[in-house]
Amino acid sequence: MSEASIQQQIEKDIVTAMKARDSERTTALRMLKTALKNKEIEKRSPITDAEAQQILTTLIKQRRESVEQFTKGNRPELAAKETAEIALIETYMPKAAGEDEVRKLVEETLAELACSGDDLGPKDMGTAMKAVQARIQAKGLRADGRQVSEIVKAKLSR
Repeated sequence: MSEASIQQQIEKDIVTAMKARDSERTTALRMLKTALKNKEIEKRSPITDAEAQQILTTLIKQRRESVEQFTKGNRPELAAKETAEIALIETYMPKAAGEDEVRKLVEETLAELACSGDDLGPKDMGTAMKAVQARIQAKGLRADGRQVSEIVKAKLSR
């Protein structure tokens, strides 16, 4: 994104959506703004873009769970609405890393950890996950935690 913070960008997009009379988009954007504002109130200080991204990640996770439930409950119209909200929220997130990219980052990180002399095994899952997540964030990317965890687990169990 440009120089504008995530919150400033959402503000601008709310105005644009309202002018376009796009009520669904306006509602979804207001929901994002409220979630970020609530966190700010809870914290009693402005939130950083990194914190905003964490909040958006949580919102995406909630929507994915809802889509699953709505699909199971045979409510495709509600699942479609949640899917549209996921797509909207993702526009404010850093680029998602593809599976190959995640795999490569996991291998690089585990190789670095192994250089420190320890034999890595399943018991090192927590350490490995922290290091991998830090590297993904440092590259300005994001990745699904479940996907990262499965790749790390597969690598460590060898």
